[in-house]
Amino acid sequence: MPRVEFIEERCKGCLLCATVCPVEIIEQSDRFNSKGYKVAEVSAEKMEQCTGCRSCALICPDFAVRVYKPAKAEA
Repeated sequence: MPRVEFIEERCKGCLLCATVCPVEIIEQSDRFNSKGYKVAEVSAEKMEQCTGCRSCALICPDFAVRVYKPAKAEA
């Protein structure tokens, strides 16, 4: 199952990642990072909906998003 992770200290809360998410699971959290920005997040309940498309990571200007996809099994 793919999953997305946000590096909170790099996140500025611009939510560009949310605008490109095809399944609309990225939202602004209630937490602030040390710079005072509200960070982006994907709740645990919605994480299973992640497709691993990496659109969020590609659009992030601060490299604050990491997407992990499981390795494909060899046939």
